[in-house]
Amino acid sequence: MAQPHETPPASSAPDFNAILRANLEQVFSERDADKRIAAIEALFSVDPTMYEPDGVVTGKQAISDVAGALLEQFGPDFSFVAQGVAVGHHGMAYLRWQAGPKEGPVVVTGADVAEIIDGKIVRLWVLLDAPPQ
Repeated sequence: MAQPHETPPASSAPDFNAILRANLEQVFSERDADKRIAAIEALFSVDPTMYEPDGVVTGKQAISDVAGALLEQFGPDFSFVAQGVAVGHHGMAYLRWQAGPKEGPVVVTGADVAEIIDGKIVRLWVLLDAPPQ
């Protein structure tokens, strides 16, 4: 039996970096709606919730709709790019990112913070950095 101060084996922890990078690349940078919803099926729990600065979105289809609308709003060359490696423990992880046209400039930066249970995103908070002064 593990003592309270012992760390569980590394193999029991999900690959936070792989999960959050896949979310950026296969969900929020994916223009094909069928591919995007397939990625959401693989990455998210049965009934996920996403918290954005402008509101709360519940369900896989709603998350796909938000991602698709963002990509349409910002044009065909817009994408999200991970900055560094996701960090996490005990089911909570974050990944910093930037977004903009592929050839620049960076339009927005922020971080995704996710609660991950059994290798699936249950809740996702999208945090936007304040614009430069």
